[in-house]
Amino acid sequence: MQSVDELIKNARAAQRAVRNYTQEQIDEVCVAVAWQLYNDTNIDILARMAVEETKYGNYESKIIKHKRKVGGVIADVIGAKSVGLIEKNPETGISKYAKPVGVVCAILPATNPTATPGSNVVSILKGRNAVIFRPSSRGAKCSKKAIDFMREGLKKVGAPENLVQCAEDMDIPTTNLLMQKCDLVVATGGGPMVRAAYSSGTPSYGVGVGNAVAIVAEDADIQQAASMITSSKVFDNATSCSSENSVIIHSSLYKAMIEEFKKNGGYLCTPAEREIMQQTLWVVNDKGKQTINPKVVAQHAQDVARLAGLSIPGDAKMILIEGTLPAHEDIFSQEKLCPVLTLYPYDTFDQALDMYTRITLRCGYGHSVGIHTFKSEYIERMGETLDTSRVTVRQPMAAANGGHAINRMPSTTTLGCGTWGKNSTTENIHYKHFLNITWVNEPVAPREFSEEKIWGEYWKKYGK
Repeated sequence: MQSVDELIKNARAAQRAVRNYTQEQIDEVCVAVAWQLYNDTNIDILARMAVEETKYGNYESKIIKHKRKVGGVIADVIGAKSVGLIEKNPETGISKYAKPVGVVCAILPATNPTATPGSNVVSILKGRNAVIFRPSSRGAKCSKKAIDFMREGLKKVGAPENLVQCAEDMDIPTTNLLMQKCDLVVATGGGPMVRAAYSSGTPSYGVGVGNAVAIVAEDADIQQAASMITSSKVFDNATSCSSENSVIIHSSLYKAMIEEFKKNGGYLCTPAEREIMQQTLWVVNDKGKQTINPKVVAQHAQDVARLAGLSIPGDAKMILIEGTLPAHEDIFSQEKLCPVLTLYPYDTFDQALDMYTRITLRCGYGHSVGIHTFKSEYIERMGETLDTSRVTVRQPMAAANGGHAINRMPSTTTLGCGTWGKNSTTENIHYKHFLNITWVNEPVAPREFSEEKIWGEYWKKYGK
C-alpha cells in the first residue's frame, strides 16, 4: 500500500506532465480512458465483479449504467473547451482561460463502485487534472480493477499512468489526510463521508441524501408513468439515489395506477404484510438508532420478501406499500434503497406539493422531484416554488436526473443538492467543476451610471 505522500507526489508529477497538453491531446486521453470503462469486454468483467463483491444490484443494470453514464459523459465533453481560451466577449472585454484544479481526491460508493469512477474520471481528466480514487471497502477489488483498466488506457496514448491512482486499504484517518493534501475532493457516498469531505479543509463537492419523490397528476398517461417509475425503481435493485421512493398520485387515478404497477410486476402488500415489511426494512443499530436494514439494501424484491417471510408471485419485481397520512410521519416515506415503493393519494395540487415538501424536509431535502403531467402551469410552479435541485418531467428519475439521451442534463453519477442538502452546488457535477478559470478583463467604453434612473422611483416614495 502506498502512503498518502507517495500518492500525492506521483499525482503531482503526472499532472505537471499534462499541464501543457493541447485540447486535442487531453481529449484523446479522455476518449482512451472512457473506452476502457465502456467497451463490452471490460464492463462485463466489472459488472460481474461488482455484483459478486458488493452483493448490491444486478449484472444487467450495471452494464447499462456503464454504457449510459460513461458514454454520456464522454459525449458531453468531446468538443467542449477546457484548455486555454474558452470564452471571449468583445462587448464586455472579458476573456476566460481554463486551468487545472490540480489533484482531485474522489471518494467512491459501494453501491456504484465501477461506473462512478468511470464517470468521474472523464470529467476530471478533461481539465488536465490527476485523480486519486478512494474506493469503498465493500467494493475495493472491483474499483481497483476499473482503475487498472483506466491506467491501461492512459498508457496506450502515452499519458502518465499516475494521472489515475487507487488509494488501497485506506482507513478513515488516512483518508482524511488524503483529502486534506489534495486540491479538490468529490465525495459520492454516504453522509458521514460527505461530511468528512466538507470538514477536510479542502474545497469539496458532495452529494445529499436521495429519497426521490414522483407526483402523478390527474392528466398523466398512467401506462407511461407506471412503466417509467417501475423501470427506475427496479434498476440495479434501487441502488441509485434517484430511484423513486414514494409516488404521490391524484386520487382520481390512484386505484388505476396501482393496477398499472401490478401489470409492471408490482406486488401490493396487505396492511398486515405492511407491518411485517416495516419490521424487516428498519432495524435498530448498535448505536441505538433506527436505520435501514443493511440486509435489504440493493436486493431484488424477491429476496426482500423472502427475508420478511412473505410469499410473493415469482414474477414480482417491486413491492408496493400503501402509505399512511400524514405522509411525512410515515416511516415508509423515507429512502428505502431497495425495490419497495410507497404510494400516497392526493386531491389537489397544493396538497401534492405540500406532501412532497414535508416528506423531503424529513429525508432527501433538495435532491429531486418527478412529475408526470402535461400541464405547463404545474411544471412552472414546481420550478418556481420548490426547494429542489431537479424537477424531472415525464421521465424515469434514476435514468434522467443524472443525464440521459432523452434530456440535456449533464451526465454524471454525482448529484449536488444545494444548501438544502448541505452541499455546495445544486448542479450535476461535470467537467466544468474541475476547472479553475482565469478572468482577463480589458477596458471598454465606460458604463453609463444614472442616479436618477436607479433611485428616482425610490426617492419619490421615500425621499432622499
